[in-house]
Amino acid sequence: MTGIVALYIFMLAAFTGYEVIARVPVILHTPLMSGSNFVHGIVLVGAMVALGGAQTPLEKTIGFIGVLLAAGNAVGGYVVTERMLEMFKSSGGGRGGGAPRDCWLRPGGVGGWGCRGGI
Repeated sequence: MTGIVALYIFMLAAFTGYEVIARVPVILHTPLMSGSNFVHGIVLVGAMVALGGAQTPLEKTIGFIGVLLAAGNAVGGYVVTERMLEMFKSSGGGRGGGAPRDCWLRPGGVGGWGCRGGI
């Protein structure tokens, strides 16, 4: 594969990914993040395979950097997903789910957030 074809495929994938993610409703961001962590794991395995096939010191260096970045991406994705899921856990008031501390965004976003209990 020539460099021009690879660049074209990369640009097409980046554009398609941006268009797909931009149209995701807010309510689906947490499940989408959780599912994308699976893809980050595949990227990590691919980086390790590429590092294993490296021949020159430059290839090994680039492969090692790729493994580090992919591992950080996967771990960071799980940390962010866990924090997002914590927001939806019950605060112990017997109400069931909902936002923590019963917070809401004021109508039209004017005035920012409002919460019961003065928080």
